Amino acid sequence: MKHDAELSQSLKHIDKTHIWHPFTQMKLYEREDPLIIEEGKGCLLKDVEGNWYVDGVSSLWTNVHGHRKEKLDRALREQLGKIAHSTLLGLANIPAIMLAKKLIEIAPKGLTKVFYSDNGSTAVEIALKMAFQYHQQAPKGDPRKKKYINLSHSYHGDTIGSVSVGGIDLFHSMYRDLLFPSFRVTSPYCYRCELGMTYPSCQMECLNRVKKIMDEHSHEVAALVMEPIVQGAGGMLIHPPGYLKRVRELCTQYNIFMITDEVAVGFGKTGKMFACEHEGVVPNLMALAKGITGGYLPLAATLTTDEIYEGFLGEYHEFKTFFHGHTYTGNPLACAVAIANLEVFEEERTIEALQGKITHLREKLQPFASLAHVGEIRQCGFMVGIELVAGKETKEPYPPEKRVGHRVIMDARKRGVIIRPLGDVIVLMPPLSISYGEIDLLCDAVYESIRVITEVEL
Repeated sequence: MKHDAELSQSLKHIDKTHIWHPFTQMKLYEREDPLIIEEGKGCLLKDVEGNWYVDGVSSLWTNVHGHRKEKLDRALREQLGKIAHSTLLGLANIPAIMLAKKLIEIAPKGLTKVFYSDNGSTAVEIALKMAFQYHQQAPKGDPRKKKYINLSHSYHGDTIGSVSVGGIDLFHSMYRDLLFPSFRVTSPYCYRCELGMTYPSCQMECLNRVKKIMDEHSHEVAALVMEPIVQGAGGMLIHPPGYLKRVRELCTQYNIFMITDEVAVGFGKTGKMFACEHEGVVPNLMALAKGITGGYLPLAATLTTDEIYEGFLGEYHEFKTFFHGHTYTGNPLACAVAIANLEVFEEERTIEALQGKITHLREKLQPFASLAHVGEIRQCGFMVGIELVAGKETKEPYPPEKRVGHRVIMDARKRGVIIRPLGDVIVLMPPLSISYGEIDLLCDAVYESIRVITEVEL
């Protein structure tokens, strides 16, 4: 129902008074008029004042088949009629069992075991701990292997282990004294190459930097962790073709586990079910979350191999157990919805239907290149980053105090679109179920917002 103005203002007051929003400078937020979402339907969101918006970032990269998808709603209601939660510590439940089976069926071949948690950060943290503990106790392990390799501009979540292998100083430098050291290698951020080179004439020199670290330190490295194909929070940075496959080969060559963080890129966002599929890569450990439940409930999973799993098998008194778990691990409600989510992928042939939309989105993005302050447009499937710059020729960034990205997304709201920037990179990542017409609406609104803010107001 549509709320009256008095109730709407009351909600906004309570929000500003009591809620501390994530990744939000609250001093600035308190000056703005909060947008409070009440309802969703398909790819649209409605606020408490009755205004509808296109969900341009799929409710933070999670929603897959749209809001209020009947099959997912029904799965949740049916499971509620049985049980909402039962621990997975020493017990099992039907949805968790059946979901594990389905995940292994669709995952890269060789991944055979599923360890559940409830968000992407913990899924990565679990992979880090598994790699570490394996080497400390498995017959084929090497106790010297205690460190990790990660990429610059990487993001793997906000728990301390995941932050330790993160590469975004803006997010992570404050906590440096809390973190364990890792070896950071140059990311293939071709638009702003850290090595001052140009792709493809560089012949991916950044890969040689990975090899150099492995040459010198493979004896002490347990795992390399990376976001495959697209580094999301780093600015939708798309790796050049062949980079992922070559990293996999180097990990194999130097006996280093490969951890792929598919939290943001998994479940169709890049145009394939998992980003690893683009180059036929099978990691040793793979972290999943976000789209796993279609954007309905918190759930995550870390998939791994028989080899790693067997490194934890032993007698009780040997204490080789993986001493890690969460209260809501394998939650039946979340697992039931996740099963329904995967069934929709199959029944509606979501990945196949997506290909035409990806092409249409690419065509709609082409005019953005003519805007005076669009430096680069990066697209992989439904993951899009539009980098805004003060100087197109020099690639000079805008001063942070101008808050250009934020101003663009606030202008887009007036045009019926909800998006969220990464600094001055405008991100588009709508639900996979978005219609062609809604893609047009989304792109037209964002184009006009970028034009107005960067060419008229600034």
